[in-house]
Amino acid sequence: MRFTLNALFADVPAEQIDEARDFYSSRPAGRGPATPEELRQARASRPAPRAADPPAVEETIEAARARVPVRIFTPVAGPPRGVYLDIPGGGFYLDSAARADGRNRGLADALQLAVVSVGYRLAPEHPWPAAPDDCEAAALWLVEEAAARFGTSRLAIGGSSAGATLALATLLRLRDRGAAGRFTGAALQFGTYDLSARTPAGRRIADEYFIQAYAGQVQDRTVPDISPVYGDLRGLPPTLLIVGSADVLLEDNLALAARLSAAGNDVEVRIYPGAPHGFTGHPTALARTALGGVDSWLRDRLTQL
Repeated sequence: MRFTLNALFADVPAEQIDEARDFYSSRPAGRGPATPEELRQARASRPAPRAADPPAVEETIEAARARVPVRIFTPVAGPPRGVYLDIPGGGFYLDSAARADGRNRGLADALQLAVVSVGYRLAPEHPWPAAPDDCEAAALWLVEEAAARFGTSRLAIGGSSAGATLALATLLRLRDRGAAGRFTGAALQFGTYDLSARTPAGRRIADEYFIQAYAGQVQDRTVPDISPVYGDLRGLPPTLLIVGSADVLLEDNLALAARLSAAGNDVEVRIYPGAPHGFTGHPTALARTALGGVDSWLRDRLTQL
């Protein structure tokens, strides 16, 4: 069998790739906080999230003996045809569910969905397993309440970066409860699936502070709840993996794709040429194309009868 990375590249216009290359060549490479003090400064300097119109409904849900804040968007034109559980990113220690309000409002209206975004607890104040505990609670709440609350029990889950990691960890927890089958798909953007530094991919990010903040107290970080690539991945819903060819996590995402496929799951990988980590949050046509592809993939799994 001959395998080439180019075979996994997403089909995007050449001019979008050229525009993205120009954008990144003139943009300083970003990096996350490297110390607790840098994290405090980063949190203090973050601008307030833009408000969505209509705004989110803020609520605290209860499930699995946990109380978790969520932000809920419902479509302005008619009842939801499905529900998408959004797990925000931010390295497990930065950002908030509110920062995705613009994207989630657009998703709700464009796809006729209810979108529920989880305000999980952040590290280092609340290290693992606080974040996956909160995400699992939100997912279980939807499993139990979506039909009554939104008029539909069609569910999907997704997230970017740390949010993708947590989305997959949540699905593994639900699978072990016999509830993963309630989700029709998982859209995962450039997640971190090995935080143990034991794989070649994991060693590339071994010195990142976010790992220490989130799971530094855990001696063996091959626990699947922390590093999902080590888990038993059988019985998961169809999964879309989005990653850029210039992302430090490219190998991590390819390793996960291989393990998902070997476990018998339906998995699709889309690699975007020249794109770095977090590229779908950047103001480029390439990012808009990638997000449009995510939207189409979710529509097929949530709103098609």
